[in-house]
Amino acid sequence: MEARLNLLGNQVAAKAVKHFVAANRAVADSALPAATQELVKIRASQINGCAFCTDMHTKEAAHAGETSTRLNLIATWREAKVFTEAERAALELAEQGTRIADAAGGVSDDVWANAAKHYDEDQLAALVSLIAVINAFNRVNVLVQQPAGDYQVGQFA
Repeated sequence: MEARLNLLGNQVAAKAVKHFVAANRAVADSALPAATQELVKIRASQINGCAFCTDMHTKEAAHAGETSTRLNLIATWREAKVFTEAERAALELAEQGTRIADAAGGVSDDVWANAAKHYDEDQLAALVSLIAVINAFNRVNVLVQQPAGDYQVGQFA
């Protein structure tokens, strides 16, 4: 299977992706915990059906020390005991932020307030930005049918 479009080989696509990467770097350099960042990226990618990003971020998370138990339970985080209350708040915000088209009201005030209990304003800004950026990456990869399975940790570092 090959992608419909070479995102790095096309000048226009590469320029756009470069900006996505820069936005992602700003989030990575924030005070939002790295483990939370990966959990959010994986959950949004699962929801969006982005195999490439799911592959990439599960491998990156495992390499950074995330356990297989937690990685295997991200899709069912509500029933899993292995996530902190802060991580659960981030995952809920990520789900509602990813599924905004499914809910007329977008992200609920309760979900936002719960996230705000666990994260300061800068961390919330990073979380909101992260949700937007991973959804952008997901959409690009799904649109071009970017194949998954071959990602190597640090491949784009």
